[in-house]
Amino acid sequence: MASLLDMRRRIKSVKNTQQITKAMKMVAAAKLKRAQDRVTAARPYAKKMSEILGNLSARIGDEFSSPLLDSRGDEKYLIVLVSADKGLCGGFNTNVMKAAQNFLKENAGKQTEMIPVGRKGRDFFKRRQMLFVEEYVGLTNSGRVEYKDAALIAQKVIKTFTEDTTIDKVFLVFTEFKTVLSQKPVVEQLLPIAKTAVENAPEGGAQAEYIYEQPPSEIFGKLLPKQVETQIYRAMLESIASEQGSRMTAMDSASKNAGELIDSLTLNMNRIRQAAITKEIIEVVSGAAAAG
Repeated sequence: MASLLDMRRRIKSVKNTQQITKAMKMVAAAKLKRAQDRVTAARPYAKKMSEILGNLSARIGDEFSSPLLDSRGDEKYLIVLVSADKGLCGGFNTNVMKAAQNFLKENAGKQTEMIPVGRKGRDFFKRRQMLFVEEYVGLTNSGRVEYKDAALIAQKVIKTFTEDTTIDKVFLVFTEFKTVLSQKPVVEQLLPIAKTAVENAPEGGAQAEYIYEQPPSEIFGKLLPKQVETQIYRAMLESIASEQGSRMTAMDSASKNAGELIDSLTLNMNRIRQAAITKEIIEVVSGAAAAG
C-alpha cells in the first residue's frame, strides 16, 4: 500500500497537470474563436470562386486550354495532406491520417506521392515509406496561417502537376470544421479543376452570360492558379479551426478526468490516514493495558 507521503505527492502532481490542461483549454478557446471567424469569412469566397470557374471552364470549350483543366489518366495521384504540427488535440490527427490511409487503400493500384503540410502527417507517413515531393512543417505552430503560406504550397503543387505529366490527379485531404464537437475529414480533388456547368437560371429561363473584357487565356491564366491557392488556404483554415476545437474538447475532458482522479486519490489518502491514526490508537491502548 502506498504511504501517506506518496499519495500527497501524487495528488500534487495531478493538480499540476490539471492546471496545465485548463490553461491549454483556455488558449485553444481563444485561438478557436479567431480561426472560426476566418473560416466563416473564407468559405463563401472559395465556394463561389469554384462555382464560377467550373461554370466558365465548362462553357469556354476549345477557346482555352490549360494543364490545370485538361483531364489526364487515372494511374498516379499526388496527395496534399493537411495535419497539425502539435499533438494533444484528441483524435484530430488520427482521424485525418486514417482518412488518407483509407483513400490509399481504396486506390491501392495507383502510384501515389504526397506533400504533407504539418509535422504529424509528415512523421506518420515518413515511417511508412511514403514518397514526398515536398514537406511543409511549422506553418501552424502559432495557431494561424497566412495566405502567402498557402500560395507557396499551391505554387509547388501547380509546378509539380504541370512539369510531371505522369501525375493524373491531385487530391486535398484535410479536416472540415463543423462545430467545436464535430470535425469531418474530407478528400477533395484539387487538380485538374472540375468543369461543372452551374445553371443559375430557373427552368425555361435564360442562362447567365459572361462578357470577357480580356482574352480567356489571360483571365484563366490568372484565375486558375488563384483557385488552387484559395482552396488550399481554405483547407488550412478549416484544419486549424478543427485542431483548436478538438484540442479544447480534449483538454476539457482531461481536466474533468484529473478532477475525478484527485477526488479518488484524496479518498484513498484519507483512508490511509484514518488507518494510521487507528493503528496508533490501538498501539497506545495496548501499551496502556500492558502497563496496567
